[in-house]
Amino acid sequence: MTATLTVPRTRTRRSLRAVLAGTAATALMAAGLAVSATPAAAQTITNNDVGTHNGFYWTYWKDRGNVTMTLGSAGNYSTSWNSINNWVGGKGWKPGGRKVVSYSGTFNPGGNSYLTLYGWTRGPLVEYYIVENWGTYRPTGTHMGTVTSDGGTYDIYRTQRVNQPSIDGTQTFYQYWSVRQQKRTGGTITTGNHFDAWARAGMNLGSHDYMVMATEGYQSSGSSNITVWEGTSGGGNPSPNPTTPPPSNGGGGGSCTATATKTQEWGDRFNVTYNVSAPGNWSVTVYPNTGQSIQNAWGASRNGNTFTGSGNASFGVTYYKGSQNINWTPTGICSPR
Repeated sequence: MTATLTVPRTRTRRSLRAVLAGTAATALMAAGLAVSATPAAAQTITNNDVGTHNGFYWTYWKDRGNVTMTLGSAGNYSTSWNSINNWVGGKGWKPGGRKVVSYSGTFNPGGNSYLTLYGWTRGPLVEYYIVENWGTYRPTGTHMGTVTSDGGTYDIYRTQRVNQPSIDGTQTFYQYWSVRQQKRTGGTITTGNHFDAWARAGMNLGSHDYMVMATEGYQSSGSSNITVWEGTSGGGNPSPNPTTPPPSNGGGGGSCTATATKTQEWGDRFNVTYNVSAPGNWSVTVYPNTGQSIQNAWGASRNGNTFTGSGNASFGVTYYKGSQNINWTPTGICSPR
């Protein structure tokens, strides 16, 4: 599976939203902004903008169509959109990060739409989603494992954007996804469980920019009414149980890890050494980035992108950089056999 989504997505929308969030919002909100003693009145938004309202950061973007977002008390917002092409909006925090996020409300998609915790990091530049509910399309990509948290299991995907707009202008960057296997509208999201599971899959985050509980619509109509707040760990709400990707062959044999290190590099290709630590038999699946391909490999048995061996060992792979000249080191996911 390639690291791209299977339906047209909101790339132009994302660039404009990122520019708004990365410029005007910087002057509007600092970390730890306190809620005003006098709550702000409800505010209706119909044009692209960002800001703060009752102590929460908010963002709104559309390319064309009719969308109304009303900012309510504390972390509440409501939306209604009709025959929109692209739109996204929500309330949350700037900066985001390791939070226990609780939310409740209603979500009524009439077509392709997401209810998602959405954010960005820098160093590395990453756009991420924790998708709780969706309409006619469930997001997908290169499957990197699963994570069980807060009473549900999420599929982890990675996609890549090449030379696309971001909060730092036109860049090449990864998108990280946790997509819940069963839809819900209300509950707790322990963000650290997802961040840690992504890291175990080689999907590292950087320093956090904004993070909002967003409603997103693409070529659809619908409505939502969402309230978001920051919870606390414990108290019976979070049920964290993050997991690494499951064994590919269902066997035992303990745990194993594969550490990828780029070694030699040339104009159109480079070598990666994978050091495997395992008590028994293992298989390692490597995930070339978009446009990359395997030219050569040594040191382990190979079947496509999967390598097998036993015990502590190492093997090497030569990757073509592809037409986009991508030289990022591909992840290797180890599973016991």
